[in-house]
Amino acid sequence: MSTASRPSEHVAVREAHQAMMEPAEEPSFEEELAAVWGEPWGAHDEVGPLRRVLVRPPGPELEQISPDAYDERADALVDPGGRWYWTGREPPDLDRVASQHAALVSALRGEGVKVTVADSLGGGFVKSMYVRDPLLTVPGGAVIARMAVRMRRGEEPAITRLVAELGMPILGTITGTGTVEGGSFVKLRPGLAAYGVSIRCNRAGAAQLEEILARIGWRLLLVPIVGYSIHLDGHLAMLDRDRALVDVEHLSYEFLQTLRAEGIDLIEAHPGEDWALNALCLRPGHVLMSADAPRTAQALERAGVEVVTIEYDEIHKNGGGVHCSTIELIREPADW
Repeated sequence: MSTASRPSEHVAVREAHQAMMEPAEEPSFEEELAAVWGEPWGAHDEVGPLRRVLVRPPGPELEQISPDAYDERADALVDPGGRWYWTGREPPDLDRVASQHAALVSALRGEGVKVTVADSLGGGFVKSMYVRDPLLTVPGGAVIARMAVRMRRGEEPAITRLVAELGMPILGTITGTGTVEGGSFVKLRPGLAAYGVSIRCNRAGAAQLEEILARIGWRLLLVPIVGYSIHLDGHLAMLDRDRALVDVEHLSYEFLQTLRAEGIDLIEAHPGEDWALNALCLRPGHVLMSADAPRTAQALERAGVEVVTIEYDEIHKNGGGVHCSTIELIREPADW
């Protein structure tokens, strides 16, 4: 074999190797999601059939809440070190907290939802039962948030390890000085989400979230949250493809008109039944919510929405509700 023939033979070998390892840009990541990552992770909307959800039961971290820490200005038990607060003068009724969270899990399973139960974080993570906040889920996987307040900072790595161990893709992480909390993120329909900018969810975080969502072709509507309210899911809950429960006193006229322009009919929550808005849609027109909003539940039922209720008032004292206590890992798209 002549020396002159060797370079061309070398190229031929390399071409043969590459032919056996041909790059495959198509089908796309989304189209191969279940085949490559094991499950159709994420959610296209807030109302399709809920198939798998994550919860974290309250644990021994609540035992540190002391009856001696009452702060009259806040009408709450407040840790001088800034690690916790609990509404009212009385410390948690631990048995009631445990039984109410267990009822949440039971109700979800009774509706055919697969419930992944995370371990308690213990230590100072008194709010970690509210798994909605340290991440959000969209088609294809999760976005890891960055919590605004120091009493919750540190939940992010724990939730990252958890969803990664489950096999769920992580599509992005909020960094720098951005703050994002999942309770302020609501998917209105496939391709469009609303995000409440507030004292806890800043515009630097919103800009990062907007960039991450743009990669999957989604648009983000920024909704200023008034006063000291923190999350959009305290003022808006999707009930069906074309219906939402709203708090008209704390959402701008412009945003309410935007919802109507998107073809969403608005049902007003009854005044004073604030926790009604922290509802979780299980499938189109079928929601799970706290039992302490009976007039709102009646209004929903009159509108043809099926309502499942659980007692959750003791857990509300920690600052969150049914929606806050859950995050969808897999939700089938609704029929749009």
